[in-house]
Amino acid sequence: MQGTLWALAGVSAGIAGIAALADRRRNQRRDLDRVGWVPWPLILMMAILLAIIFTAFAIKA
Repeated sequence: MQGTLWALAGVSAGIAGIAALADRRRNQRRDLDRVGWVPWPLILMMAILLAIIFTAFAIKA
């Protein structure tokens, strides 16, 4: 169980990293009229929150 929680925390941290890079890329775009439809800041915050929760449960387990 603890290994699964650590794996989920790692996956969540990875998704947070990808979302951070995607949000930075969107903020640095040249054509300001080409707005993406993916809410990267929301995905980033949710992934960070999940990583923290999974880490806390893994430490407690």
